[in-house]
Amino acid sequence: MEVDESINVFGEALEICGEDPITGFYRDGKCNTCKDDIGSHTVCIETSEKFLEYSRFRGNDLSTPVPEFDFKGLKPGDRWCLCAARWLEALESDMAPRLHLKSTHIKALEIVPMKLLKKYAVDLN
Repeated sequence: MEVDESINVFGEALEICGEDPITGFYRDGKCNTCKDDIGSHTVCIETSEKFLEYSRFRGNDLSTPVPEFDFKGLKPGDRWCLCAARWLEALESDMAPRLHLKSTHIKALEIVPMKLLKKYAVDLN
């Protein structure tokens, strides 16, 4: 699997999204992606109770630990590389979590318009 260039939505070096727990398609702490990343795990979110509950209800339980995959489960405030389409789906249901643009891969823009990403960004000056 060849990793796409590690660039954020601003065309700059992609910053770390989360290392505790370790996130990303490659589990490298960044929202890096490649052609094999069917879900496009490119949006760096900051989890909230509301979003975690929504995600569980939609069939993607991110808060329950899965020891066999060394996954402790997410809690509110954790940062996580989320599928761009899942973030957009959450937005349409008024459940979208806040996000970190400097840690969101440029490929997310193929699915989510920058205008929407900026609206939910926590790292804009």
